[in-house]
Amino acid sequence: MPSYHLPRAAEDMKRELTALLRELKDPRLQGKLLTVVRVHLSGDGSTAKIYVSAMEGIEAAREAVKGLKSAAGLLRGELTRRLGMRKAPELRFIADNSIEEGTAILRTLESLDIAPDDDDV
Repeated sequence: MPSYHLPRAAEDMKRELTALLRELKDPRLQGKLLTVVRVHLSGDGSTAKIYVSAMEGIEAAREAVKGLKSAAGLLRGELTRRLGMRKAPELRFIADNSIEEGTAILRTLESLDIAPDDDDV
């Protein structure tokens, strides 16, 4: 796969995986607000690292990754069908805590009591 196709393919995979996450019936995924943060395709397109984050924290993301690993074959087949790929990459799911970190940064920023300058208004 040419390197200029990789970012587009990764974005397409991210979009479809986000939709597929809502359709899975695994109890390890139920009740969790999951987000596919990023998809990184290898240079030859044979492997995709999928970074998954949960609003509930890193432990919930790790539990969800266990469920996603067991459903990897199903997800791979669905990606092949939905995206019209000849061969879908091997899916490797990785727990990510970027949502949790972003929420912590937002709370810190909101807690700062900074008065606006007269020039800013």
